[in-house]
Amino acid sequence: MPSTQITSAACIGAGVIGSAWAARLAWNGIDVKVLDPHPEAEARMADVLANAERAQARLTMAPVSRRGKITVVREVKAAVDGAEFIQESAPEREDLKIKLFAEIDKFAAPDVLICSSTSGLLPSKLQSAMARPERMMVGHPFNPVYLMPLVEVVGGVKTTRANIDRAMDFYRSIGMHPLHVRKEVDAFIADRLMEALWREALWLVNDGIATAEEIDDAMRFGPGLRWSFMGTFLIYRIAGGVEGMRHFMSQFGPSLKWPWTKLMDTPELTPELLDTICAQSDDQARGVSIRELERKRDDCLIALFQALKTQDYGAGKTLADYEKRLYAQAHAGAAAAAHDFTKPLRLHEAMVAPDWTDYNKHMNESRYLQVFSDASDALLQLIGVNEAYTKRDLSYFTVETHIIHKQEVVALEPIFVETQLLSHDEKRLHLFNVMKHARTGEVLATAEQMLLHVNHAAKKASAAEVPVLAKLAEIAAGQKELVRPRDAGRAIGAVR
Repeated sequence: MPSTQITSAACIGAGVIGSAWAARLAWNGIDVKVLDPHPEAEARMADVLANAERAQARLTMAPVSRRGKITVVREVKAAVDGAEFIQESAPEREDLKIKLFAEIDKFAAPDVLICSSTSGLLPSKLQSAMARPERMMVGHPFNPVYLMPLVEVVGGVKTTRANIDRAMDFYRSIGMHPLHVRKEVDAFIADRLMEALWREALWLVNDGIATAEEIDDAMRFGPGLRWSFMGTFLIYRIAGGVEGMRHFMSQFGPSLKWPWTKLMDTPELTPELLDTICAQSDDQARGVSIRELERKRDDCLIALFQALKTQDYGAGKTLADYEKRLYAQAHAGAAAAAHDFTKPLRLHEAMVAPDWTDYNKHMNESRYLQVFSDASDALLQLIGVNEAYTKRDLSYFTVETHIIHKQEVVALEPIFVETQLLSHDEKRLHLFNVMKHARTGEVLATAEQMLLHVNHAAKKASAAEVPVLAKLAEIAAGQKELVRPRDAGRAIGAVR
């Protein structure tokens, strides 16, 4: 049956993997019957399904037209009856799985694909007792299955290529990246690579060279970030410079024989193997130059850092801490500088970054808000709302903003913001910011903002401290002769 028409499936096993498979299938509108004889199978699945629901809701903003229904059953026949696709995730015992696949094969419709989640058992052995082994193969996922896209598809000696293609089409249809493992090999591809790293890591701990945390940090702040989007071979191709993979191999290939690793059983770098690697690297690059690959690498790393920053975790936390210091330095410098309070305050400058622009090549609306927010933060630093102040659970929060877009802003153009204090009292701060082009002085946008002083601990508005109010009074006195901006107080669509 074509994958696009599959509406019902069976998951054999309700452990962590089986439950996660059920969640992914149901998310794609497929009704799932889950086989697990344990009397508390539903309860054991509940936590996995809850986490899956939480994660999938954040994964994409695309609409999901229908969620499939998940039902737990106790017998193989009941699970596979009417199933159009079957995913087995039983305990990792070869003898158990051989018997299980024979039973599944007995009750499943003749053309239904039967895939195993095994992480290393060979499909030729698993299909050995089946009457219809041509439709059985491995579909090895990675945890969490409801998020991770990779699924290694491995056929046995009796599996047909047509059925492998059907399985790969189905996995693609539910948002996965199927990888055809062309030869049966224990543990397939990804686990073999992970096991090599794991063995070396265990030796580093055993020899007292590094702790578990230090080894993990070496990966998550270093090569692990690059591996997430390019992998080993493409990264090494870039490392070879404009001469590519062959140059890299000539430079670093001999190090495979150096005694700095516990894993010394490596293939001989014969001319034939070198030619194969270089040819495959050329195919992988698809004509893209090294410089283009470098830019793509950089863009992907930046995207990762920015995403991780929202979680305040790993390399994202490192970036967030670094940015915090940069902002503090810039704002402290602005605060310490001599200012003419009789004029609007020029406290924030920036360059429009390329990734600030949208498909029209103009600055995205969210970046306007960011620039004006940065300008307000600079003013807060000037009046004494600094890190020491906020550590006492006191700060200003923006409660209202009105942005007017005057001119288009494009990438790599210099901008600055001038800030005028329209009014203030002990709790409120009314600002008018004007964004200008740094070379031409042209007005690009304006933002009127109302900020409210808040006590975090009390969770309510509160009066700002005396030194802050005194500084505001000083600025207000200096700017009292400034003309009120024409757009101040303007409602959307109001005539100027």
